[in-house]
Amino acid sequence: MTTAPPTLPPVEPPAELDRRSPKKLRAPVIAARLDEEYDGGVVELNWTTPFELLVATILSAQSTDKKINEVTATLFAKYRRPEDYLAVAEEELQRDIYQTGFFRQKTKSLRGMCEALMERHGGEVPLTMRELIALPGVARKTANVVLGAAAPEAHRADRDAGIAVDTHVKRLSRRFAFTRSDDPLRIERDLMKLLPKESWPSASLSIILHGRRICDAQRPRCADCIVEDLCPSSLAAGRRDLARQAKGMGQAPVAETA
Repeated sequence: MTTAPPTLPPVEPPAELDRRSPKKLRAPVIAARLDEEYDGGVVELNWTTPFELLVATILSAQSTDKKINEVTATLFAKYRRPEDYLAVAEEELQRDIYQTGFFRQKTKSLRGMCEALMERHGGEVPLTMRELIALPGVARKTANVVLGAAAPEAHRADRDAGIAVDTHVKRLSRRFAFTRSDDPLRIERDLMKLLPKESWPSASLSIILHGRRICDAQRPRCADCIVEDLCPSSLAAGRRDLARQAKGMGQAPVAETA
């Protein structure tokens, strides 16, 4: 299941807005363009319930969504409820999630999270930031992803909610000159100051998709970027990468001929 928050209304850029304009003016326009480009953003993990999304997000650390989707295709058929993860031997669960990497730590996180759900929440995933981050193995990034995708309205109403910061959000936030920090919590705070709260659930999802599809770490495709004119790191404009990761400008994949 991939759900997208409601698409944000278009933001008209002020006259003469460009890559040198203040970040306060550029940020909402960049977020709105990406939101439109990626249909409000989607979580590319496969899930049908908040619990499945929580499990998949925990497993996704240091892995790819493609690999996690391969693993959860069978995992979710075998483990349907929190009690199922607690009913098997630890070694069995480790084998079942081995391909996701760091399987011992992830097994510990999953079992701790499931135990807490059973003890504190009747086996259901709570949909508040405060309760989510109190679960073992669940930090702010995971909690923001789960709440923003599974319950975007609850996310917008939650005073403790914010913006999920993963490696793509971290890189693009620096390229856009939204932050100078490398610390996820500081980056989250900087983004929250720049973007309207109603955009928070979709902003990180759209930025993540843009980082995966266009704004690659080493070979960003600046010529294909929908926000190139507002980006202070555009290699197409002869700028240097503020994230200090790009080795050169990438190109779109060549389409296969029949």
